[in-house]
Amino acid sequence: MAGSLKPNPMSVHVVAFGNERDGFSEDNEQSSLIWTYLGRSALISETESNLLLNSANHTGNPVFTEYQACVFGNVRLVVHDCPLWDIFDSDWYTSQNLIGGADIIVIKYSVNDRSSFQEVKDSYVPMIKRALNHCSIPVIISAVGARKSEVPCTCPLCTLDRGSCVTASEGIQLAKELGATYLELHSLSDFYIGKYFGGVLEYFMIQSLNQKSSEKMKRKESHKCHGVKPPQLEQPEKMPILKGEASHYNSDLHNLLICCQCVDVIFYSEDLKEVVEAHKIVLCSVSHVFMLLFNVKSPADIQDSSIIRTAQTLFAVNNEAVFPVSSRGSPCGPPVRVFVKDSFFCFCLSDILHFIYSGAFQWELLEEDIKKKLKDPGEVELVLEKVKCILKTPGKVNSSKNCRSHQTARPLQLCDTSLRLFFNTHVLADVIFQIQGATVPAHRAVLVARCEVMAAMFNGSYIEANSFLVPVYGVSKDTFLSFLEYLYTDSCCPASILQAMSLLICAEMYQVSRLQHICELYIITQLQSMPSRELASTSLSVVSLLRKAKFHNSDCLSTWLLHFIATNYLIFSQKPEFQDLSVEIKNSTCRSAG
Repeated sequence: MAGSLKPNPMSVHVVAFGNERDGFSEDNEQSSLIWTYLGRSALISETESNLLLNSANHTGNPVFTEYQACVFGNVRLVVHDCPLWDIFDSDWYTSQNLIGGADIIVIKYSVNDRSSFQEVKDSYVPMIKRALNHCSIPVIISAVGARKSEVPCTCPLCTLDRGSCVTASEGIQLAKELGATYLELHSLSDFYIGKYFGGVLEYFMIQSLNQKSSEKMKRKESHKCHGVKPPQLEQPEKMPILKGEASHYNSDLHNLLICCQCVDVIFYSEDLKEVVEAHKIVLCSVSHVFMLLFNVKSPADIQDSSIIRTAQTLFAVNNEAVFPVSSRGSPCGPPVRVFVKDSFFCFCLSDILHFIYSGAFQWELLEEDIKKKLKDPGEVELVLEKVKCILKTPGKVNSSKNCRSHQTARPLQLCDTSLRLFFNTHVLADVIFQIQGATVPAHRAVLVARCEVMAAMFNGSYIEANSFLVPVYGVSKDTFLSFLEYLYTDSCCPASILQAMSLLICAEMYQVSRLQHICELYIITQLQSMPSRELASTSLSVVSLLRKAKFHNSDCLSTWLLHFIATNYLIFSQKPEFQDLSVEIKNSTCRSAG
């Protein structure tokens, strides 16, 4: 069947994960979200759908079902649907390759199947985030079905499972963690599949094709001779291409270690020689050993003898006055001095910290670095075992066998286990923001690593560099908290278009461009999914959004909003705020609409 597709260099690859069936349906295809969409989509012509729509098990990977279709006339659409999550344990390499080649990712689950949702949330969503490495690939989360127990029974004798349904707030929180678009599909009807899910998916398809076309044109132009180029006229009737920006979360934290800014920990060898500087907030975010060492948790909190033993035998905090007074440190005090009792571990500590600060993902590289320093295989193995003990989760047993395959299948995740725990808490906080009469605790190391404006503010000659209390103006507390949450977690999911615009303005104020792009994408996606009836009746002022986007240098969003107003000219021209547009913009929208 796949050979029937017309040859075409333009294609879109969608990877779908999760089981949207609630376990009561025995129909394996007709109740499938992907199957239903491809079977009903208006993008597939009737004469070609029977030939070009193919449902067959992927040859090398029976867990995936492959669908192929011809969309938008002659564009090849390939969908790999994986309802069984065992693929991640059985073949991580194949899964990573499929995700790495995806243009769009769809995560789906039934609102009446909590166990499936919980498995997705706890075990597999973090692995998808790691495989993507925070790439700017759109993700759609689809909650399928009508909840069978929307209002749980309060009778103490009732045997119904009160927690069987997955609530909308849980789905939104999951989308927030992934920076995804969240959809509630109460049924697989034409409205929910074609208009709602299909509208969002097709929008991302168009953006993917536009991006690929732009890259293809750039490659062609780079091979042309440098001659006199004809003038290129802008075409305002075309949808602008959304600019994506890859995450630099791990590199930001790694640069923090290299630049030695906001240091609050200094490691020493037993002969009092300084080995390396570090940050308590980063170390505690990945290790309960360091939480115990820096009094973030007590032995009673951890209840794991191996972690307690590792902290006691490997490190010792020194409070004696045997060191010269240091000028380094935050307003909270000088750095903590820590002795490293194991000489081999101390010798490799710099490489170990580089591994941790880079995301605790490149285990093979850490092995190579340690082998270069320690020639004895026994010494290498002992150091690696200590690293595994430091990164151990309480209550779980670390396998001493096949460490490399363990790390490949389930990589350690700095950004997921981690800094999120310290967001908006006073634990280890060394700065307090004062905003709208409230206080918000934070950690200088995270702020400096993730935001250049914050780095200049806390490391320069500004008053904030030596202040524990820092006032914030020009932004609301909720917006500032959302901004800080992005710095700590590298993800955000605004609750509304207005909140996304406020967050975009805050991101522009602090010059965090990737957050600006995320907010732009959210606003565009939400407006794109609005039906005409809702667009005509909404109190949301798109014209006001346009003015704010232009004022705050959001060129992509302002261009898209101008196109959006022109496309829906009959609707917006009847709104009072349309009169607030300048004559130039009005004429532009009229020409584009015509």
